Amino acid sequence: MQVIKGLAADGMSMLLVTHEMRFAYEVASRVIFMNQGCIGEEGSPREMFLKPQTERLAEFLKTSSFN
Repeated sequence: MQVIKGLAADGMSMLLVTHEMRFAYEVASRVIFMNQGCIGEEGSPREMFLKPQTERLAEFLKTSSFN
């Protein structure tokens, strides 16, 4: 994860799939939350993790490593 953080800090674009929400919050500039194969919500980590717009994302964050 340190390598990925370093690449992100250097401005490298990448697509990551993770369930590690704390990591996504710290590294990502944009997050897409998938729900049953569809985009459920997208935005900046701050927007999504601190003020989710959908009940599904709010529920997921309550049970994730983010809290």
